[in-house]
Amino acid sequence: METAIGVFDSREKAEQAVKELLQHQIPEQAIVFLTRSESEAMNFGKELGTYAGGFLGGAVGTTAGCVGAALALIPGFGQVFALGVGGAALLGYLGSKAGASIAQKVTAEPNSPRPAESAEDTEHLLGVLKSGRSVVLVQTGFHDVASEATAILNRLGISAGAGGPGTTETSTRQVEGITLIELRGRIAFGSGNTKLRETVSDLTAAGTKHVVFSMAGVTFVDSSGIGELVRGHMAMRKSGGALKLSNVSKPVGDLLKATALDKVFEIFVDEASAVKSFKDSSVASA
Repeated sequence: METAIGVFDSREKAEQAVKELLQHQIPEQAIVFLTRSESEAMNFGKELGTYAGGFLGGAVGTTAGCVGAALALIPGFGQVFALGVGGAALLGYLGSKAGASIAQKVTAEPNSPRPAESAEDTEHLLGVLKSGRSVVLVQTGFHDVASEATAILNRLGISAGAGGPGTTETSTRQVEGITLIELRGRIAFGSGNTKLRETVSDLTAAGTKHVVFSMAGVTFVDSSGIGELVRGHMAMRKSGGALKLSNVSKPVGDLLKATALDKVFEIFVDEASAVKSFKDSSVASA
């Protein structure tokens, strides 16, 4: 499953991205659009009817198997709206009554598309909304669809630099019982994001719990790279572990700050600080 995440500093650009995704035949059930404004979500949901024919502007309801705008009352976040079938899955996962209700209706529709897998990947992105950003997430198992979606999100979202294919190199070593992985190159669609996904998969399969990504040598992260970093972070948490970042290069650090994703990851200035944080958390929980 490929995941691409676009973070936008204006709602208008996020809405444009969703429209372009639909115009380029990206399945609506693969798209999640997150915003915090009720009126904006409702208006955009109605407007999308022109493009998809399946989005609604109401708080609850489906047509043609597609979810419209769903309200989630989440402690600490307030009102969060999501457009798309994957959005309903997300809200249901987070315990929203509205989201659970919509997800149940979608499941009951015999011809409706199913929610995107791993909707929990977006859990921490709710914190990004607090900073006034909008989020568009695309999840798909088709390489060509993911490539098209990544290009659109790269062009319209907040980016660290020029696009293009990515190649990521990794080297692994143990430091005081912590697995430290040095990343180098471009974490971008192609071999770059695939390498990162395989690295995290190998770690979780081996039962590794404490991981630090050292990122001084990473020059670029695109929307698919962001997607894999968030998925890796969530995968480690789900397995009872933690993934932390250290030595983040300036372009990547600027990207994380601009997108407010620095609120999602634990980021340390050097490897020693990241390693020490695991020791400190172990002492605190003892």
